Amino acid sequence: MNYGATRPDCLDYNPFKAIVTPRPIGWIGTLDGSGCANLAPYSFFNGLGAYPDQVYFASDGAKHSFINARDRGEFTFSLATEDLAQAMNVSSESLPYGTSEFDAAGLEKGDPVEISTPFVAKSPAAFECVTIQTLQLEDRTGKLIDRYMVIGEVVRTHIRDEFIRNGRFDTLKARPIARMGYRDYTTVNEAWELMRPDD
Repeated sequence: MNYGATRPDCLDYNPFKAIVTPRPIGWIGTLDGSGCANLAPYSFFNGLGAYPDQVYFASDGAKHSFINARDRGEFTFSLATEDLAQAMNVSSESLPYGTSEFDAAGLEKGDPVEISTPFVAKSPAAFECVTIQTLQLEDRTGKLIDRYMVIGEVVRTHIRDEFIRNGRFDTLKARPIARMGYRDYTTVNEAWELMRPDD
């Protein structure tokens, strides 16, 4: 099977998100213009590179997180884990502007050091980020589309002590979750090592 603009009848839903999987969840914290803390999960999120450490998240529509990260010039990332999955899901609700998803999900705010935006205190790891660039994306013809991206540089990393083992972040203990297609998620609970030929 292959197809272009018209999806075959046998595919009830667009499989794009089920194919581009698993996608890490960017649990993004921001502050609005009045200082109210906003929190929302984004599955179009990832790292862009290290040294300096940079991340991005992308939003369908100019949502609160995009607007706040653009206007305030900062945001946080908190690692979404199996233990925090229900709270993460609560924070995905579209609440009125000025309503804190931290409060709606019953989450304690972690205290930032370099910036003003809080992160999820119970998360095994979190980043404080300074916004580097925001942009509205376009399609292959150059037409602007209703999708927006934020690129940020990590200026402070928070790791809970119990998740450090042998000098490394213990990913399996943290049990991060990732988004797949449809309403499906997965948990990182297995790891295997593959050495490069020139290691």
